[in-house]
Amino acid sequence: MIEITNLTKKTGRATAIDNLSFSAHPRECLGLFGHDGAGKSTLLKLLSGAIPATSGTMKIYDINISTHPIKAKKIIGYQPESALGHGDMKVKNFLGYMAEVRGFHGLEKRKMVDRAITRLELWRILDSPIAALPPGHQRKVALAQAILHDPRLLLLDEPTEGLAPLQKQKVGTLIQSLTEDMTVIIASRNPEEFSCICQRALVLSEGRLLADAPITELQRSSRHYQAITLAGDTPLDLLALAVLPGVAGIEEDRHADGSVTVLAMPGQIIYPHVNALVANRRWKINTLSLEPGRLSDVIHHLSQGAPN
Repeated sequence: MIEITNLTKKTGRATAIDNLSFSAHPRECLGLFGHDGAGKSTLLKLLSGAIPATSGTMKIYDINISTHPIKAKKIIGYQPESALGHGDMKVKNFLGYMAEVRGFHGLEKRKMVDRAITRLELWRILDSPIAALPPGHQRKVALAQAILHDPRLLLLDEPTEGLAPLQKQKVGTLIQSLTEDMTVIIASRNPEEFSCICQRALVLSEGRLLADAPITELQRSSRHYQAITLAGDTPLDLLALAVLPGVAGIEEDRHADGSVTVLAMPGQIIYPHVNALVANRRWKINTLSLEPGRLSDVIHHLSQGAPN
């Protein structure tokens, strides 16, 4: 059980985290979302013990981070957003060093290091200095050291930043598997990437907690909930789409020619009507998808309405 109570972090006159409280259960995955400067990275640094809190309490499975930092760090894995340090070390040497720091030696050390290497597919870069790696590979090494010791709490700061789409998918699958054994908190400025992994979302703005709710609940509050996005080879009849029962409006995608999103009125299901129109008009459709709701829209709306 993770219990955070009235947590505050001040730097000079600025308040980075403002009287924040929340809890997390074992094997729960939380998304920590908000715009740049919201306090996401600062919160993870506090939870990891990397920086001290100004006030408040942080208990990780009944261990108080402030009073027992060494004991707490043994059950916490932390992948920071910034560079790892130790840039001159080769990847395999760095992971071996981190295993020793975590208390592993001999065959046990080799087992833990080899498993982390396999999980993150690092075989090809083991002899490369960390500083010479592209950002995406550095991110994977950072994640490997964070899960090396099977932590009970895993803190991930932008874990897929800089990765290619296929690598993002693989890392997402790995994170999802890790939630079977540990509590995971993911900080990201791209919430849609983690909407299928996280059960709950914590939305921050200027260090304040704006929302603590299930992902599905936030998605349902999006104006894109139950919307239909479709794209065709030829221009679509937008008027025919707009007059369908339950349709609230049409959005054209400025970045993708021929792609439109048909918005649904609250409580209305428009998919059957759109699908029937496509079939009757014999439109050649490349994609047609039902939207679960866009977290990014909800987070932006919450942040815009937050008091200064």
